Amino acid sequence: MNGPRPRVVLPAPRRRPAAGHAHAGARGLYRPGDSPVHTLPAHCKLVAVLGFVLVVVATPREAVWAFGVYAALLAAVTATARLGPGVVLRRMLIELPFVTFALLLPFLAEGPRVTWLGLSLSESGLWGAWNILAKGTLGVAASVLLAATTGLREILLGLERLRLPSLLVQIATFMLRYADVIADELRRMRVARASRGFTARGVRHWGVLARTAGALFIRCYERGERVHLAMLSRGYDGSLPTVDPLTADRAQWARAAALPLTALVVCVLGWAL
Repeated sequence: MNGPRPRVVLPAPRRRPAAGHAHAGARGLYRPGDSPVHTLPAHCKLVAVLGFVLVVVATPREAVWAFGVYAALLAAVTATARLGPGVVLRRMLIELPFVTFALLLPFLAEGPRVTWLGLSLSESGLWGAWNILAKGTLGVAASVLLAATTGLREILLGLERLRLPSLLVQIATFMLRYADVIADELRRMRVARASRGFTARGVRHWGVLARTAGALFIRCYERGERVHLAMLSRGYDGSLPTVDPLTADRAQWARAAALPLTALVVCVLGWAL
């Protein structure tokens, strides 16, 4: 019978992330906002976080009260940035391996021992565990606050503004820009293996996975060569152009310096008392 042909509706093509965007997981670290912490230039925040971490590391471990003050300072920054405490605490779970190592120190370290709940613990190990937990947790919290209030592109511009070698900044920039592309390439290779009935079940399949890793490296290398040639054809001379250079006035530097300077006063008191 002659009649109208049925209309075939094809599924919409899957949108691929643009190569010019940062990795999706990395983008998720940033929480947009207009708080006083968000509006500070990135290089000011980088210097403030670095100074704060150095002061925390220099604080004597016996000054337990000082670490409580540092935690209160970070809590004040969190409130100023209008970030929920749950956001910061969830992202601090990345330090769990270090926490596990610190918890083993009281059992493995040598020296005078104390008894607690029937357990024989090393006194030096207890102080070492406290030192790692306190300073590591504060450092991770400061880094989480920096990532939550500063975009990746701003961080890279801030590093460039602080005179970090241009080559390192460019490598980090391209790594972030093409992470999604490499992940999508790996996904296609995994789908191709699965469509041919391959499933990694043991050591005998490691050879296939190794060849996959080698093929992925070659594809990434070739893509990098093509990108480099395209950049040269567009006038690349070894440095990337900066559209909006970062600047900071004295008031912004003063706001950024409030955290490390306050922590420095606490550190000095911790040594003096």
